[in-house]
This record gives sequence, C-alpha cells and structure tokens, in this order.
Amino acid sequence: MDQEINKWLLLEQERQNNGIELIASENFVSKEIRKLTGSILTNKYAEGYPGKRYYGGCECVDAIEQIAIDRACKLFSCNFANVQPHSGSQANAAAYRALLPRGGKILSLVLNDGGHLTHGSPVSFSSHLYKFAFYPLKDGHLDYDEVERIALEYKPDLILCGYSSYPYVIDFKRFKEIADKVEACLMVDMAHIAGLVATNEHPSPFPYADIVTSTTHKTLRGPRGGLILCNDSEIIKKVNSAIFPYYQGGPLEHVIAAKAVCFKEAMSDDFKRYIQQVKINTKACSNRLKQLGVKVSGTDNHLFLINVLDSYSLTGKEAQLALEEIGITTNKNMIPNDTLTPSKTSGLRIGFAAVTTRGCTKEQAESVADIIHGFLSKAIDKDKALKMVKEVIKSWKLVQEIGE
Repeated sequence: MDQEINKWLLLEQERQNNGIELIASENFVSKEIRKLTGSILTNKYAEGYPGKRYYGGCECVDAIEQIAIDRACKLFSCNFANVQPHSGSQANAAAYRALLPRGGKILSLVLNDGGHLTHGSPVSFSSHLYKFAFYPLKDGHLDYDEVERIALEYKPDLILCGYSSYPYVIDFKRFKEIADKVEACLMVDMAHIAGLVATNEHPSPFPYADIVTSTTHKTLRGPRGGLILCNDSEIIKKVNSAIFPYYQGGPLEHVIAAKAVCFKEAMSDDFKRYIQQVKINTKACSNRLKQLGVKVSGTDNHLFLINVLDSYSLTGKEAQLALEEIGITTNKNMIPNDTLTPSKTSGLRIGFAAVTTRGCTKEQAESVADIIHGFLSKAIDKDKALKMVKEVIKSWKLVQEIGE
C-alpha cells in the first residue's frame, strides 16, 4: 500500500462518512459498483465496439459492454446506446459532432441561468467549434414562448435543453415543437435528472429528442462516466464514430461494467423509492428555508438554489467555505440574473441525491435547513452547528459506512 496516497484516501473516507454531502452532482455508489470500478477489467484494452475490436482477447469485455448497452436501452426505452464516453462533457462533444459534423448554430440556455460549460461557455471547446445563441429564464422558469421567438430569429441547427442547476420539470414535447418549426435537431442533456427519468419521476426526453446525453454518476448513482442514447440507426453510427476514433481511444471497460450494474440497480423498485425520497427531501429542505425567510427557488427534482447574497449578505463562495467548516459540503452557483462572477456567485446549489442514499428522511432534511440557516445567519455558533450535524448523521439508517 502506498502510504502517502492511503493517508489521503482514509481522510477522504472520513470526510464522506462524517459530513453532509449536498452537492447535487454527487452520490454514493453501491459496493458492487465500487468493486467493478477497481476490477481486473482495467487491464483490458478494447478499442472499437463489441464484435469490432482492434485487439484480441475481447470476448469477455464484448459481452459485458453489450449487457451495458442493452440495459441502458431498456432502462430509458430507446433503441441505441453508446456507453463508452469517459464523461458527460465527452458525451456532449460526440453528440455535437454526430449532429453537426462541420460546426453549426446551437441554441442553449444562458449559462448563468443553469447551463453547463459544454453548452457554449467561452472557456469550453463548445464555443470554439460551434456558434451559440442563448435563451434566458423568466422568473427562474423556462419561457417556451421566448425560446420559440429566439429560435425563429436565430434559426439554429440544434436546440439544446437539459441543465446543471434547473430545479423544475422540462417540457420536452414543447421543445420538440419549437425545433420542428425551425427544422433544428433537438438534443437533451439529462445528466442531472437521469435517475428521475429512469424511474418516471420526470418526463422522458424520448420520443422527442434526436440525441440524449447523460452522466451516470449523479442521480443515476453509478460510476463516473458518460452515456449517449438515441432512436435513429444513422445517428448512432455517427455517435459511435465520434466517440471512437474521433474523441477517445480505448474504452474504460471496468467503468462500463460498473455502468451495467448501475443500469440494473436503477430498474429496481428500491431505486424508484429512493428517487421519490430524494424529491421529498429536496422539497422539504427548500420549503423549510423559505419558511425561515430565505430566498430559495422552488423545486420539482433533486436540487434547488439559495440566493445567499440577498439572504445572508454572503457570496456563494463565502457561504460554501463557511458551511464546509461544519461538515456541510455544497457548491457556489450562479443564479438567474446573477450580478457576481462565476468565481464568487450569488448563490448555492443544494441537492439531496447523496444524503438520501445514506438514509436521510424528510424530517432530517428540514433539520439540515435549520442548520444551514442558523449557521449562515449567525444564530448558531460553530460548536452548536457541528453538534447538530453529528446528530443528523447519527440518525441516518446507514447499511454500512462509506468505503467499508
């Protein structure tokens, strides 16, 4: 054992066990997924796809990858899947490449209102390879009439929906109607809501989307990685070529095996109950903060936003660092019409996927709201807040400690 690395591994294990994880894009995977992610499959090079590899000795990984593909298609009720993307960003890059091989015009959400870096940020590859225009939120919600107006004016080749910090239900059918009016493709990035879509706790992007991208490590509660889905046989050929050989080399077959298990777990009744509890907990925390006079968004899914600048005269960065002192992990986040920079922000993004995995209930979610408000408003000192955090964690019905 490398003691230098093991020291930090054990400290991270302690942090995860003894903290309240409220980052909306994080979760805790099952022991089986952890085992597969660190399995001997990491030894195998397998450039290409099942039955069409550039290396020998791929019969076992071929079978595993095909199981992952079949389960992804079954889980999301679609015809085709590529399970090789190393990340959501690479999944998005391949999707753009498949639909707009020579560049093109993309219409996406204003980034400060909840879009991802790969949705047109100037620091991302996306804005260097494609031309972006943006539609805003109105009072924190999608304004489909405004999306249509901008689409008719801009005439995009692709309309993008699906977001990193949008707390409400997305009307994919309405987006498809807008896309059809301007003869554009429709792409959905469901990275954050994939677990909700899998359990019918959020409407599915199918049959409306031409391509759906996702990660597998957020609400889907799988290993870190990406996913691309579609229903068109010609589009999947372009997707496959865009992933390999255009953007990636050998696939991570150990992660793909873990993805296969993730998809199976997401088909279970236990997982559906889990996602339902995530929504209950998220709404309970948001409602409790609102009762306490905090400026928060509503929520229909696994996350919501707090305007900490108006509520506590703190930047998102300051609030994030303050909560970290008492073992509550969040992330600073831009909010609609934010006046601050992405390095500071006016808001925090709060998500309940991870703590619900650990056993958090509605009542405990309300207690988390009380701790956050009490500490940020300075009504509770650090020692009392730390004690309250420990009491909440102790009350969770953990099956095992993280990393056991």
